[in-house]
Amino acid sequence: MAKIQMKTPLVEMDGDEMTRIIWQMIKDHLITPFVDLKTEYYDLGLVKRDETDDQITVDAANACKKYGVGVKCATITPNAQRMTEYNLKKMWKSPNGTIRAALDGTVFRAPIVVKGIEPCVRNWKKPITLARHAYGDVYKNAEIRIPGAGKAELTYTAADGSETRELIHEFRGAGVLQGIHNTDASITSFAHSCFKYAIDTMQDLWFSTKDTISKTYDHRFKDIFREIYETEYKARFEEIGIEYFYTLIDDAVARVMKSKGGFIWACKNYDGDVMSDMISSAFGSLAMMTSVLVSPSGVYEFEAAHGTVQRHYYKHLAGEETSTNSVATIFAWTGALRKRGEIDGIDALVTYANDMERAVLWTIESGRMTKDLALITSRDDIVVLNTEQFIQAVRKKYEEIA
Repeated sequence: MAKIQMKTPLVEMDGDEMTRIIWQMIKDHLITPFVDLKTEYYDLGLVKRDETDDQITVDAANACKKYGVGVKCATITPNAQRMTEYNLKKMWKSPNGTIRAALDGTVFRAPIVVKGIEPCVRNWKKPITLARHAYGDVYKNAEIRIPGAGKAELTYTAADGSETRELIHEFRGAGVLQGIHNTDASITSFAHSCFKYAIDTMQDLWFSTKDTISKTYDHRFKDIFREIYETEYKARFEEIGIEYFYTLIDDAVARVMKSKGGFIWACKNYDGDVMSDMISSAFGSLAMMTSVLVSPSGVYEFEAAHGTVQRHYYKHLAGEETSTNSVATIFAWTGALRKRGEIDGIDALVTYANDMERAVLWTIESGRMTKDLALITSRDDIVVLNTEQFIQAVRKKYEEIA
């Protein structure tokens, strides 16, 4: 068959370790045989980020703004161990955090539901979509090590030079200090994204923070959401029969566990990071979750929600066989290609993405899967495939469909 032609490039952001290996396999077996792939390529592997003083991450984010659609591989956010392992100049910040801050959007994550992989929470019947604010909090923090006794204060200096001060803590000895921030503009964008996504998908929207403890910071989130809902979205929500409500995050956790699913749960940046991992794991696997960053200006960045699968990478380097789940990375590519097709009016590209996702699900439902799913499936007639065998099985199924 003739390859599907693209008009506009995707922004392709390569990554690290085992996911980098899978990234190339997916391109070789599932994309380039069927699509005349056009991308603007950025290597966000840790080595290249260190070489460029992380400028390449900023360049990739700007390219996403230019072209409107990006797809990103999982990347390493270095800790002290990684500093030594890769001989880094400094402990670079999360590339995801840098990109999200630049695009100022909302990350929507939802589990990929497939027959034979039942959620750990038995009453969950529908996917739960996690809407994660993608700016600020701990991901844009400033922090220092306190060497000894002294006074720490929060200070705001206005444009006219006047100051507002708030005592943080009187240290009697050594400790640590962290400062986080957010902006009304970013919180407002977050709220609009969540309300619009709820309307587009016809799902209830839950929002949760800890405003009883954080009476200024978290309460500002609560207030902005309430004001925007009341003035701009309430009538539309009521018209189509969906609900918005706010609750404390501890209450939300309890409600989520007892729910049947089928709604959007909006959280602040760190809460969303943790809760999305909990939801994806409870639905089956961290490698079975879609993730897309949507900016207020209409930029889309698709990625896998999991890490670089370090342990499998070391096995791969040692020449050992791996059985690494590639589903979330495949869906990152199909999500980006579908969106590119929708924006550019290429129906064949949209159909390709839909059919490839069906091929993934049907491969698993036929009993052919990677080891992580084989350990939790309710099916008896399964065949455990290694990393590349699974991708090849998906290709075979796609060719049957197409």
